[in-house]
Amino acid sequence: MNTYRIATLSAVTIAAALASSGALAQSKCGLANGKKATGEPIAIGAVVGKTGPDDFSSSAQAAAAYFKCVNDNGGINGRPIDYIVADDQWNPETAAQVASKLVKDRKVVALAGSTSFVECGANAKMYADEGVMVIAGTGVPRECFNAKNYVPINSGPRISGTIAAMYAAQTYKSKKMVCIIPNIPSLGNWACEGPKEWGKKNGVEVETIAIDPGSADATSVMLQAASKKPDTIIMNVPKGILVPMLAAAEQQNLGKKIHFVSSAPAYSVDVPKAIGPYWNKNFAVNLEFNPLESKGADNLNWQSVMNSHGAKTDPRDTFSQAGYLAARLVTETLLKMDVKKIDRASVTDALRKVSNFRSDILCKPFYVGAGNRHNANNSGPMVVIDGNGFAGASAGCLTADDPELVDVRADEKKLSLN
Repeated sequence: MNTYRIATLSAVTIAAALASSGALAQSKCGLANGKKATGEPIAIGAVVGKTGPDDFSSSAQAAAAYFKCVNDNGGINGRPIDYIVADDQWNPETAAQVASKLVKDRKVVALAGSTSFVECGANAKMYADEGVMVIAGTGVPRECFNAKNYVPINSGPRISGTIAAMYAAQTYKSKKMVCIIPNIPSLGNWACEGPKEWGKKNGVEVETIAIDPGSADATSVMLQAASKKPDTIIMNVPKGILVPMLAAAEQQNLGKKIHFVSSAPAYSVDVPKAIGPYWNKNFAVNLEFNPLESKGADNLNWQSVMNSHGAKTDPRDTFSQAGYLAARLVTETLLKMDVKKIDRASVTDALRKVSNFRSDILCKPFYVGAGNRHNANNSGPMVVIDGNGFAGASAGCLTADDPELVDVRADEKKLSLN
């Protein structure tokens, strides 16, 4: 299963874009003093699903590039970051084992850029018990957004799907929708409950179709969805499932009588060509961050860092944006601390106090806080298929009106962020 592999730009493409824009300036990281850090290393870890159904490690690759750049620019006031990435192999038992080694044996002060389907559930309690914070790159299942010490930078499939539903109601005046989701544990109905609960508040009926990602027949699923007579179908599935399902929908000519929208996995540079001209200006997608090609200073710096300190094979994708942000947030937090007193307890305390982290990659300021769960990124723009690419479809970012965010909104109010 090609799971949640979002838009990827090649290193060559990024380099060419930067060169044409004059943005190939020196990457800005940490102290930005051009001096290599030589002091006592500070250990930071990450757990990713690298080997298994898909290579789900792009966030950590970006975090590694950023930390290398930091180490080439003075480190954390002279101390380099020792970044240790462990592969959970998409196995909960392995995830528990490698995380335990990072936390208990390697004594990491925090984790940054983690991205996994299984480690949130396997390790959330251990992270809390050991008092270590995780500033994750990309969270997917429910557990990633419902743990005191686990903080995903991305918005997640539930929020992304909710925003897509809101856009359909606003733009198409939709009143009946079907949300299609893989029946993966802790993803399943949970991710489509966002659109459904929002719909209950706003006079929109939303039904869920949970599919087996390994054996679902695309034509049967599309016919089942169409039989419910929706005016909008929300695709909340990985790209590898999305493309054949849209092909099946095209064969039935469903796109001419039903609107199709999607959560973030459809934001991939190869999707427009893969699904073909039938869907031109007829398929809208939510993004968890601002577009990859946006010209904000921080987004350009992410691209520059990947070219100066990442590998050419490292994806330049939305997951990479998230890993860059996770590493930058942790770095900026550490730089404000007394370098001689950096330990796990002090880092955990400092990270919980992060309340106004800003980036043009994000729609609004990010925060951590002391809440029992974290979903600070709950806004994103909408784009629509336009030829072989995407074009903006919303007036800026849309914020999810998901009833599950009641406690998050309360935390934001305490931090004066809403």
